[in-house]
Amino acid sequence: MTREKHLQPHPHPHPDPPLDREGIYTCPMHPEVRKAEPGSCPKCGMALELTEPAATPTKTEWTCPMHPEIVRDAPGSCPICGMALEPRTVSLEEQENPELIDMTRRFKIGTALTIPLVYVAMGSYVPAISPEKFIPMETLKWLELILATPVVLWGGWPFFVRGWKSVVTWNPNMFTLIGLGVGVAYGYSIVAALFPQAFPSSFRETSGEVGTYFEAAAVITTLVLLGQVLELRARSKTGAAIKALLGLAPKTARRVQDGTEQDVPLEQIQAGDLLRVRPGERVPVDGIVLEGTSSVDESMISGEPIPVEKRTGDRVVGATVNGTGSLIMKAEKVGSETLLAQIVHMVAEAQRSRAPIQKLADIIAGYFVQVVVSIAVITFIVWTWFGPEPRFVYALVNSVAVLIIACPCALGLATPVSIMVAMGRGATGGVLFRNAEAIELMRKVDTLVVDKTGTLTVGKPKLMNIISSDGMDKKELLRIAASLERGSEHPLAAAIVSAAEERGAALTTVDKFESRTGKGVTGTVNGKRVALGNQALLDELGVDPGKIAEQAEAMRSEGQTVMFVIVDGKAAGLVGVADPIKETTAEAIKQLHEEGVRIVMLTGDNRTTAEAVSKRLGLDEVIAGVLPDQKAETVKRLQSEGWFVAMAGDGINDAPALAQAQVGIAMGTGTDVAMESAGVTLVKGDLRGILRARLLSRATMKNIKQNLFFAFVYNALGVPIASGVLYPAFGVLLSPVFAAAAMSISAVSVIGNVLRLRSEKL
Repeated sequence: MTREKHLQPHPHPHPDPPLDREGIYTCPMHPEVRKAEPGSCPKCGMALELTEPAATPTKTEWTCPMHPEIVRDAPGSCPICGMALEPRTVSLEEQENPELIDMTRRFKIGTALTIPLVYVAMGSYVPAISPEKFIPMETLKWLELILATPVVLWGGWPFFVRGWKSVVTWNPNMFTLIGLGVGVAYGYSIVAALFPQAFPSSFRETSGEVGTYFEAAAVITTLVLLGQVLELRARSKTGAAIKALLGLAPKTARRVQDGTEQDVPLEQIQAGDLLRVRPGERVPVDGIVLEGTSSVDESMISGEPIPVEKRTGDRVVGATVNGTGSLIMKAEKVGSETLLAQIVHMVAEAQRSRAPIQKLADIIAGYFVQVVVSIAVITFIVWTWFGPEPRFVYALVNSVAVLIIACPCALGLATPVSIMVAMGRGATGGVLFRNAEAIELMRKVDTLVVDKTGTLTVGKPKLMNIISSDGMDKKELLRIAASLERGSEHPLAAAIVSAAEERGAALTTVDKFESRTGKGVTGTVNGKRVALGNQALLDELGVDPGKIAEQAEAMRSEGQTVMFVIVDGKAAGLVGVADPIKETTAEAIKQLHEEGVRIVMLTGDNRTTAEAVSKRLGLDEVIAGVLPDQKAETVKRLQSEGWFVAMAGDGINDAPALAQAQVGIAMGTGTDVAMESAGVTLVKGDLRGILRARLLSRATMKNIKQNLFFAFVYNALGVPIASGVLYPAFGVLLSPVFAAAAMSISAVSVIGNVLRLRSEKL
């Protein structure tokens, strides 16, 4: 029985900026906006944030946090939304956010001016401290104007710029409402202070004066600035994962050159350089050990606390910690090519991506602003016609309150900030999401397609059995097989050669070596025509395996891959190689089954061997003997049957299937191509990471839905109250000042809820 079909998404990412950059800057509310320099988002005005730092930065660039496509070489504002551009560089040294510095300065100065302004405007309600005792009433009005003007025009200038750009580009957002609300309140007060005679008597208070709202405009501006400061501080914490990863890299490396050693900056190291890693130091880059032995703490990539022994020929990874020995290594991958840089890149890619649910939130927010403006206009009209005297004042105050309290900042931040925090949390748990789409879809997976070698198994085959016929010595048989396989790059060949060397077999030169794809290899060893391969090679050469065919089948039933050794046209024996199943695989399969996930194994191995592995692990389905393109076709077939498919693999041959699946899952121990094709990478190559990914996916989506619910409920309740619906029955009105405070608290509460993801147990 098939299920409802799920559409396969085909994202089209924006091209990356040039490589000579310090990173990518994106908008937290519009991640499709990507720039190579900081600045403000052209859509919403929010400051762009660094989401993809370069491993070795060369220059500072600025971008908009809401429109990442905006990239500049210098600070400024986003041409779409007017937000201050943010630096995209994340270096090993902690750098302050320029927008945070600017907003903090504006908030402090605004607060210093707003406090006396509130005293001047509201002090008369407390006779004991009324400013009218010390200052004439006429002078107080001008003092209010003097105090409020710098707060509104200087402190709130970024909000007016962003609001104006949102109107010009027709991208209504929270700054549209803030700019309208504060602008109307301040503009009305200016006219009332300078030209009071222009107002009819209905606008005048009992004292005969025209009421002003300088304090409301200033307090609203100051509260919005406070909200921006708190939000920027909270958002800065979401980059902690990337900064922590970058902090692992050493700043210098000790280069060995012409018999001398010198410490040089890490960015000067090139592939091929010889480096010394002294005891206790971090390995500077990825490479291979040429001299020395030591134990290296690789917990940053494997999660295992036990150090790994390293000797000549072993590979080492940059940022891992050397033990007590001294090593001479050859640099192979430097800069952006190192594993650490790739991890940082993937985390950054994920942070800048947008989840499908974000598209819905963006659409709703756009219409929401238009609806709110309409409600504000209706509120003004209704109060002007039916409100008590002074009608215009009530109409103005209530319409401004509607604009302020309905600010959709909480709605806009609900999704992107959750995604950013979740990506950082996943990175610390060994799960790297390439994009927000992957984390949203992971929880929906009901079918997991897995490759066998390197995914279910260790990926390092070992020689398990040797069977000879016609009286040939087993060691001689192994010597011949290993001599022939030494020219092959197949993993099974490496296992045979390694076993022969361990047993002291003297390998000889092979003439006329030929590799036959999918079948085996042939050549001449010590004048003998030798072939090593599967049944297909036997059929091609017309060789009858005889009695050893039964032994071959018995070995396959135990999960071994069997190769026939043919000498001078006769079957001389068998070589059995097995790839051990990972210790954690069985536990992962059990947990996935408990989650209701159906597991299908795809492998190019023969059915007998595949069935043996499947039987041991209790898999639901086995598809054996498939080629790389057939793996992708199998995934398509499962999708056409209505299954929501995740594909887990580690090799280049898995890349097409990884790209085809709704969610591609690459083993971090596999190839770069596999990781580039997948939406999720398990750093440890441990399938149990899929469980962590599903838990994080569910927790993140739950968090996003909570944020959206709170934002909608808040506005649904706040807008009617601000418009004055409670006034006829209860005499309750919502001051624009309280509306601004509630709006700021709403945004900060969403940020607080999001940051709970940082402590989510995986």
